[in-house]
Amino acid sequence: MSGDKPEETETTLEDVDINRLMQLIPHRYPMLLIDRIVDIVAGERCIGVKNITYNEPQFMGHFPGQPVMPGVLMIEAMAQTAGALVIYSTDKSTDGKLVYFLSVDDCRFRRPVVPGDRLELHVTRVHNRGDVWKFHGVGKVDGKVVCEANYAAMLVDPA
Repeated sequence: MSGDKPEETETTLEDVDINRLMQLIPHRYPMLLIDRIVDIVAGERCIGVKNITYNEPQFMGHFPGQPVMPGVLMIEAMAQTAGALVIYSTDKSTDGKLVYFLSVDDCRFRRPVVPGDRLELHVTRVHNRGDVWKFHGVGKVDGKVVCEANYAAMLVDPA
C-alpha cells in the first residue's frame, strides 16, 4: 500500500490476542507494552490495549509509593500498536521486517495513568508512502484522553 488512500477492500479483524501480537512485532518482556488489539482495519486504524499493573518494573522507581506510568512508555505502547498495524497491513513480503520509530511530534500528556487503568491506544494511519508510515495516536483511560501524539515509523530489514 502506498499513497494517501488504502485499497478499496478493507480487512477487519476484531481481536488480536497476545500470541498473534508476538508474531506481528518482535517486542518481549519487559518491553512488550501492549496486551492485545481489540479492533483493526488493515491499512487504516487499530486499537491496542495495555492493562497497567503494579508489578511492572518501571513502578519500582516511577514513583515509589505513588506509581505513575511513564509518558515515554505510553508513547512506546502507541508505537508498538502502530507497528502491529503496519505488519498486519502489509503482504507476506514483509516477513521478518521491523518497524522503527522515526519521529514523535506534538506529544501531549493530559492526565496520569496508574496501576489498575486500562490504557486504550487508538492509532490512525495519517499517510504512508513506501516503507514510511505516519500516524496519529490517542491514549484513553475510561474514555478520557490521557496522551496523544503524531509520529512516524519505517519498515526496515533487520540488520
